Amino acid sequence: MSTTPTFIFKLFIIIQLLLGVHSVQAATVEHDAGTLTLTKTPTRIVVLAFSFADALAVAGVSPVGIADDGDKNRVIKSVRDRIGDWQSVGSRYQPSIEAIAALKPDLIIADTGRHQSIYADLTRIAPTLLLKNRGITYQENLEVMKKIAKAVDKIERVANRLAEHKTIMQHLKQQMKTAATFQFAVVTDKGMWLHSPASYAGSVIAELGLSSPLSADIDNAYLQTSFEQLLKTNPDWLFVGKYTQDTVLDKWQKSPLWKLLSVAKSKQLIEVSPSLWSLASGMLAAEQMAIELASYAKR
Repeated sequence: MSTTPTFIFKLFIIIQLLLGVHSVQAATVEHDAGTLTLTKTPTRIVVLAFSFADALAVAGVSPVGIADDGDKNRVIKSVRDRIGDWQSVGSRYQPSIEAIAALKPDLIIADTGRHQSIYADLTRIAPTLLLKNRGITYQENLEVMKKIAKAVDKIERVANRLAEHKTIMQHLKQQMKTAATFQFAVVTDKGMWLHSPASYAGSVIAELGLSSPLSADIDNAYLQTSFEQLLKTNPDWLFVGKYTQDTVLDKWQKSPLWKLLSVAKSKQLIEVSPSLWSLASGMLAAEQMAIELASYAKR
């Protein structure tokens, strides 16, 4: 009986070690600033782009902070439902260093295109992954998601969900056998920007086997477009995300030339969520976009 306390103590230590093995798991991740080695699995993560929040949602991890432009509805609902609440750390363009530091993160995931200039400041707060977001394509995003999965020790979970995602996308692709051309654009009172096949939305359209009226050789993801250029591009379907209530489309639609567009003749001008089609750029977003496209393309 005298050995019982010793046995219980040893058993307690073993249990603690088994429970703690996850938290001390080291991960080395290649990113746009070199190599980042994490000595433990992060639990307080701040993300500075919506696609990174999407990746964490897929991984089953909730960030403590998001650069959400001060508007939580800019994060698509399917992501919000999975990650719960978070603290805003300002805009994606100029996130608040003070707000990030106040959350005491143990990992920050930043956008190479927007945050390279503040990378040193971020690393003084917490280990920071610098990954592509702005101008990312569908396939590039899947690779970024795998890196995030490695950083948060969710490789197997994300791999399983990715396999499911590919099945979903293939199933939807098979429903969309059409020669029609599909184009997404964002529009404001200042102008229209077509998202080329080099953009996220454009590459999702291509992934689904749908044609773009724009050349696949275009390098620029976003093309500012005049009414005359839209007439020349002349897509069969035009999906638009409005960032302002009044847009240049209001003026263009009053022109006698508007009726020359295929979308005018066939009434195939479709308004969609800019948060989903332009801002989100993640796997969950791609599935929602594909579902929306299928609802039109299989008609």
